[in-house]
Amino acid sequence: MAKGKSGHIAVPFLVTIFIGLIIVGGIAYGAYRYFGLGKQEELTEPIPRAVDEITSGDNHTMLMVLDAPEKNCPPTFILMRSMPIKKSIVFIGIPSNTIALVDDKQMSIRGSYESGGPTAAVDFVTKVFGLNVDRYMKLNSDAAKKVYDIFGDVSYPVNADIAGFQNDGSSQLLNSEQALTFVTYTMFKDGESERAFTAASFLTSMFNQTDGKYLADNMDNNFGIIINMVESNVTSADYKKHKTAIKNMFENGKSIASALSLDGTISGQDFIPSENFIEKIKEKFSETK
Repeated sequence: MAKGKSGHIAVPFLVTIFIGLIIVGGIAYGAYRYFGLGKQEELTEPIPRAVDEITSGDNHTMLMVLDAPEKNCPPTFILMRSMPIKKSIVFIGIPSNTIALVDDKQMSIRGSYESGGPTAAVDFVTKVFGLNVDRYMKLNSDAAKKVYDIFGDVSYPVNADIAGFQNDGSSQLLNSEQALTFVTYTMFKDGESERAFTAASFLTSMFNQTDGKYLADNMDNNFGIIINMVESNVTSADYKKHKTAIKNMFENGKSIASALSLDGTISGQDFIPSENFIEKIKEKFSETK
């Protein structure tokens, strides 16, 4: 009799345990869901990467000075207006004998430079032209030739009686040494005004003839090389800030550079810039679209 009862008791006991497990499990599962345990995170839209926008804030004006005394040549002054938003660069050669009244005193850009260096030349240009010149860069012969090498040989019409050159106005492929000799030639027919424009025009050809994609791809390396060879107030922070805009200009621009001839009057040994031309320059440099 005892054995028969044990079988009947075991079945209800197992059922009770099974039901208990279901109840406990249900309570645990409810608590698990209630408190958000094991809840899968909902997929969210990926955050888009920030894209550098090219604005008028990327525009800048720089005075470049080539100082090569071993060439027995006055300093070469070129004003550069870079406008990446328009994919445009304008070069203006400023004759070294340019004079103007500055603070009621007659001054020249060459005299300012020789007495106070590039910053004094920048101050002269700022006051005479009424422009905000952001930066300056002073190059010696070695730095200038390195820049020419980076951009590559330039085809340019030569009309100067220089040994080793064809003086017939035909285009000649100039290497870095020839380029330096050409822009520091002091016997142009119209003197310093012609030499200044020639230097600006040569830079224009150099920029327009280079492989923009190649230049853009090697910007970091080239910037490091050049900035260590020149005297300048351009910083690494400046470069990083405008790098995207400049790179885009080189990669996607077509014939981005142009040169303007500084209009004025030659008076004896001096060059006096035209007031009307200065006003036009102010207007052109203020363009952003």
